[in-house]
Order: sequence, then C-alpha cells, then structure tokens
Amino acid sequence: MALGLIGKKLGMTKVYTDKGVAVSVTVVDVSGNTVIQVKQSAGKDGYTAVQVGYGDQKEFRVTKPAMGHFKKHGVSTPKRHIKEFRLASDDQLPAADAKLDASLFSAGQWVDVIGTTKGKGFQGVMKRWNFSGQPATHGHMMHRRPGSIGCRLTPGLVWKNQKMPGHDGCERVTTQNLKVIQSRPEDGILLISGAVPGNKGSIVVVRPAKKKPAPAK
Repeated sequence: MALGLIGKKLGMTKVYTDKGVAVSVTVVDVSGNTVIQVKQSAGKDGYTAVQVGYGDQKEFRVTKPAMGHFKKHGVSTPKRHIKEFRLASDDQLPAADAKLDASLFSAGQWVDVIGTTKGKGFQGVMKRWNFSGQPATHGHMMHRRPGSIGCRLTPGLVWKNQKMPGHDGCERVTTQNLKVIQSRPEDGILLISGAVPGNKGSIVVVRPAKKKPAPAK
C-alpha cells in the first residue's frame, strides 16, 4: 500500500475540461491530515507504516490511552479519525512532523476511494439484488417476492449465500480506478471523477490505485 489521505465527502458537482467536456466529480476535503506516528521495519515495530490523523477532536472527548499516544508523538490537538498506511520500504517514509495535503495527488492520477455506503434499511430482493420480479397480471398473487428458495427433495435445504430480503447498505466498499480531475492544495480539496461511497459528510480514504500505474515523476 502507498501513502494516502483521509477526507470528508462534501458532495458532487460538475467541472469542464480544457476541451469543454463536462465531468461529474466528487469533492473531497482532505485538509488537516497530520502524520501522527512513523513506524520503521528496522525498529521495534517490525514493519513500515505511517499513521495519519484527520479531524480535530476536543481533548475531553478522547480516552486517556489515546491522549497519551497523541502526546507521546507530539500531536498537540487530538484527531477524530486515524488510519495507518503500510509502505514498501523505510525510504518512502515522510518526516514525523510532515503536513499532508491535496498535493500528495496530482491531476490525472488514478486513485481508489474507500468508504461506507448509504444505509437503505430492510429491502426486498428486487431493490437489494436487482431481481426482475414475477408476473403482475393474470391473477398472479406474488409480484415482488423472491419465489422458491429451495426444494423438498435432495438436498432439501436452502443453499448458503442464497440472495434473500434483508438489510441493505452500510457496507465498507472500495471504488477503484477513479481519476483525480483537479488537485487544489490551496483549498484543501480533491475533485475526483464519478461517485464515491457514502453520503455527504461521510469519511473516506483516498489512496493511489492498486490496479493502475502511478504517474511518472
């Protein structure tokens, strides 16, 4: 994994490219990312990673062990959200007091965005699994029901992972291969093409894409 950022989804808008093509983008606020701890494989940690914090938190809302961790590493203001990014080698580690911003990603770079999807409550099979439904005419009594889910003969059971009605949404989802349309460090935001998981105000993690090459430096 490479170094990424924690951000807040602000919503969606539309921007135009140099050729006049309209592109739908998601605005992600990544201001205030702070390096809390740097872990080195040569040290007692045994692996290379960077612990990043986002969002200021009041001190009385933080547990004493967490507050001790912040003070130990020189973080004056506690952070609400913490994420650890593993790196390949110690050479990629930033400084312990480094300030991370939107300049970590450049325009045209491919990224993966991790977030929690919107909760939709209890849903039937048509909305939850995109079932086509059953006949709606000729005296048919079941329209949006799933129909038969098993058989009384061998094997006489309902197979595991059978798609059925239930709770929909509120799942951790990674949307891969989204392009950074604009990177605005002065505003502390990233404009990322397409939609990302979650509702407005939800916390997301932006990292370099695993399945797309990084831009040449």
